[in-house]
Amino acid sequence: MTDSTTDSTTDSTVDSSIDSSIDKKADAPAWFKRSLAVQPVDHTIEVDGTPIHYLQWGDDKAKAGVIFVHGNGAHAHWWSFIAPFFLDHYRAIAIDLAGAGDSGNCEAYTPEGFSAQIMAVAEAADFGTDTIIVGHSFGGYITLKAGLLYHQRLGGIVLVDSAVRPPDFQWERDPRSSPIKPKRIYADYASALARFRLMPPQPCDNQYILDYIGSHSLKQVPDGWTWKFDDSMFSKFEFGTNQHEDLAALKCRVGVIYGEDSYLFTQDIADYMFKVLDESVPFAAIPEAQHHLFLDQPLAFVSALRTLLAEWRHSKPDRHVG
Repeated sequence: MTDSTTDSTTDSTVDSSIDSSIDKKADAPAWFKRSLAVQPVDHTIEVDGTPIHYLQWGDDKAKAGVIFVHGNGAHAHWWSFIAPFFLDHYRAIAIDLAGAGDSGNCEAYTPEGFSAQIMAVAEAADFGTDTIIVGHSFGGYITLKAGLLYHQRLGGIVLVDSAVRPPDFQWERDPRSSPIKPKRIYADYASALARFRLMPPQPCDNQYILDYIGSHSLKQVPDGWTWKFDDSMFSKFEFGTNQHEDLAALKCRVGVIYGEDSYLFTQDIADYMFKVLDESVPFAAIPEAQHHLFLDQPLAFVSALRTLLAEWRHSKPDRHVG
């Protein structure tokens, strides 16, 4: 496993100017600017022949590690304004899973392969067995698999608006179909950025956050600009076992944070997951937040996650898994 490291983002000229311009926008609040001012170090390692890129904040090996995992079609920079809030107690990483951000694409994608990428990044950063993985949406699905496969190397996992549905759940559409449309190429950067949308779609009042993550979602190609994600991922993805079985089999600590107004994480789903787990598992609903809850209510999300992790630091695991 090789590791290349830089002190700036992968596309340094483009991304540095993006960060500078967005950071100076009048509508970006002070907390957001302060958070982005805490610059991570870029790393790229090779996992099973695929370059995997990640951002790392902090290098104090006396601190535990926390790894943030993005959702489908997203990337590591979704966490760039969140991760610095946790540096008092943790070293932090935000990973670009294969097929996303500045990581390479794969011929085939599996939950086990994504989980191995997360653990390879943890190993490269010299994270210990107290590592916490925090996964949003599709990233929560992968985090759940990592918790199942690597529980002995983890301090716990946090599922962020990542719903685990009962086996008899009635889907409105095939859950294995791709939620991502084929990519287009745009003539210029401004035209491309103007087309940035959240998926699944929802409103978000924090335009400065959308501008920031949208800007890091693009790459330049010979004919213009396009999105970084692999739009063929779902056609090459092996879904594996049922999530409800994985949830029931978990042997590590788990916490759940979700948007109170998320249409993907209803109260029925929260009740089901609570029943599958046990009463020692914390569930936190963020008011006035939809599926992309840390874009809607970033500071409320930070507070909820800080509280959950603080409780874990000062207590012993109390999960009873048969």
